[in-house]
Amino acid sequence: MLTVLRVRNFAIIDELEVELGPGMNVVTGETGAGKSILIDALELVLGARAQPTVVRTGAEQAEVEALFDVADDPDARARVQDSGAPVEDELVLRRIVQRGGRSRAYVNGRLAAAGQLAELARGLADISSQHEHHTLVDPRSHLGYLDAFAALRPAREQVEAAYASLLRAKSSLAAHREQTDRRGEREDLLRFQLQEIDALGLRAGEEAELAVERDRQRHAERLAQITGGAEDTLYASDDSITSQLDRIGSELEQVAAIDGSLQPHAERIASCRAELEDTARELGRYARGIAVDEARLRELEERLDAISRLKRKYGGNVEAVLDHRERAAAELQALDLREETAGQLQRAFEQESERASELARKLSTARRKAANKLAQAVSKELAALAMGDARVTVEVAQPSGRQDELCVDGAHLSASGIDRVEFLIATNRGEDPQPLHKIASGGELSRAMLALKRVLAGLGPAGLYVFDEVDAGVGGAVAEVIGRKLKEVAAHHQVICITHLPQIAVFADAHFCVRKAVEGGRTRSDIQRLSSEQQRDEIARMLGGIKVTDKTRAAAREMLRAAGR
Repeated sequence: MLTVLRVRNFAIIDELEVELGPGMNVVTGETGAGKSILIDALELVLGARAQPTVVRTGAEQAEVEALFDVADDPDARARVQDSGAPVEDELVLRRIVQRGGRSRAYVNGRLAAAGQLAELARGLADISSQHEHHTLVDPRSHLGYLDAFAALRPAREQVEAAYASLLRAKSSLAAHREQTDRRGEREDLLRFQLQEIDALGLRAGEEAELAVERDRQRHAERLAQITGGAEDTLYASDDSITSQLDRIGSELEQVAAIDGSLQPHAERIASCRAELEDTARELGRYARGIAVDEARLRELEERLDAISRLKRKYGGNVEAVLDHRERAAAELQALDLREETAGQLQRAFEQESERASELARKLSTARRKAANKLAQAVSKELAALAMGDARVTVEVAQPSGRQDELCVDGAHLSASGIDRVEFLIATNRGEDPQPLHKIASGGELSRAMLALKRVLAGLGPAGLYVFDEVDAGVGGAVAEVIGRKLKEVAAHHQVICITHLPQIAVFADAHFCVRKAVEGGRTRSDIQRLSSEQQRDEIARMLGGIKVTDKTRAAAREMLRAAGR
């Protein structure tokens, strides 16, 4: 819902701000006062092409801002989120047009391209006039309207789910076929990798063990020298540490006979001497067991180098190499079963295709039945709007699919089924139905939009419907019918209606009047929301002209009373 529209330096508008409410918002005013300029400004902020001629004379730039309440519009919030702009309950769109022709767009304060702005604004407003910002004129929206009218959303969701399953089955089959095409090459690669890993005979923890042995071989002489020297110092030499401890222990044993408190010390020295003697003997055996083996050293270094090469190729450590070996073996085994798998995937694809096709056919049949009912309902509405010769056709066609596409009986299959729906209209007897956008008369187009929206009230995605020229060429009873039907649409959507007819204006929930004045040699346009008394006087002016009399006021009061206002 549009809550605020602010316009600055746009055409004859100097600056204005209008706060709109739910229900039916009516805009009236003298011819040329600038009512339709508001539509131009709204279309600009919704992404229409910017023209430098809209910049008010003497100003450097024109600016339009629109504040929409999207708290109850999940589609709009999703589009904002996808764009990267902040997502809030309110959506602020802003458009600036410079005199030189350049323009800038903003979404919730974030700079955006004009095309992005138009995509984000899609569905926020549906404008029916001689302008070009129509949701219902876009055939891409017609399928959704028909499905909503016929309550076919559950059936369509079934088709969407079946189509998604079919796509997955197709993708799996295609991936399998692609892998099969590369099967020989892949098998050769896997066998080479297995042979390369198996030839080395890797085992977990081996690399660390080899590294220790390699370092021992590299430093064998130093290790033998240090450990052999330690044995001599501790035990083998005449003046070894154990010999000295033996002497000291004997002496302490002698004096312990005098002072018993020294006995524990003598025992500890004896214990230390025994441990040092054992250590010295082990070091001696280690020193005598070390031998420099250049061949073994080369063998160790070559194997460690081979392990390093495998690690670089298959994962960075021995465990990763072994894991890769297991995966390669499993994949090679799976390749042997590929023919069987191919048959299973093909059967799964065919089953999903048959299921999706059957659901799409049923949905298409239901749409064709509903299309006639919808066409009749809209044609009936047009007759009540003084377009009795108008005839609406809801065309349901099945576009042919290409050879590389998913098809049902030759028709292109998508998530929405196999149908393309378009609303066509013949405004005069004997004419062939034409697409809505080809209707020449702005008034006829607006009334056609009103008829469609009246039938589809509550079903469309747009939160705001804008009607301009809906009263063109009508008056009297037909005008009152138009007003009542607009009021009915406003029960489900916010409506802005620009009108010259009091029969329509009396149904307003909020009545705005646009006035044009010359101040300081400049023409400016302004808008004002009318009170109940001001609305009565405006209706009286629309009935009687410039001079408002007691009779026209009385007539205005009676019209407002009859309209329930």
